[in-house]
Amino acid sequence: MFTGSFRIVRRMGLLPAVLLGMSVSPVLAAPTTPHKPAPAVKKAPAKGKAPAKGAVAKGKAKPSAAAKRKATAKAGESRPAPTITPSDSVGRVLGWIAAEHDNGSLPYIVIDKQAAMLFLFRANGEVIGQTPVLLGMGVGDDSSPGVGAKNLSQIGPAERTTPAGRFVAKFGKAFGHTQVLWVDYANSVALHAVITTNKKEHRVARLLSPTPDDNRISFGCINVGTSFYTKHVRPLFQKAGGVVYILPDTKPLDDVFPRVRLLPYLSGERTE
Repeated sequence: MFTGSFRIVRRMGLLPAVLLGMSVSPVLAAPTTPHKPAPAVKKAPAKGKAPAKGAVAKGKAKPSAAAKRKATAKAGESRPAPTITPSDSVGRVLGWIAAEHDNGSLPYIVIDKQAAMLFLFRANGEVIGQTPVLLGMGVGDDSSPGVGAKNLSQIGPAERTTPAGRFVAKFGKAFGHTQVLWVDYANSVALHAVITTNKKEHRVARLLSPTPDDNRISFGCINVGTSFYTKHVRPLFQKAGGVVYILPDTKPLDDVFPRVRLLPYLSGERTE
């Protein structure tokens, strides 16, 4: 049941375009791999030595553990993400953005940290889709002073936060990686496709899980599924960037976005 700000958004004629659009078009949460993975490199037998016994398999070989894991991951990639109804806080921020045209002529993203969900919009407010995200391991709404200048090994768990606020994001190169969407460059907070180099972190599985409780794993960056990132985020933000609104974990919403308090006046619901 929508209350509060959702009544305001409805009166402004924005509800069908925003909330109903989200409920109709769920997106895939899991990242997809556009290219086939390279085959594992096998060592050649040394000269003068015969192949090891059993090297030539008779009949149909049993699938390896790696093959089973790949099959499981592939099956998970086709699983659609559950459609999440935006919280009242998301509704208030969306209403304020629309009322004040705060994004200007840029596309924008709203991230609900408590729900670990991302909502993507064109500059005109048209809903592109929603997808789960992975966030910083630490709960908090500010970046530790100087965290952007530290090596990853120097950043403690409590410092691995995804900051809340309004950010003008642009694409740029990251150290040792391809381009990422820099949300807060000074504090090394970026939005990029999910990282899978550390298998023990199970990042893809965390994105696929039905609960946000296991979506805290990164050093502060925002991870999204590869398919959603390459098909939607990158094309939309590549040319001129956009605005990213990150809702708080612990701070009051009005402290992070003070102008949200003006929403009743901007919508004409209150007159004094």
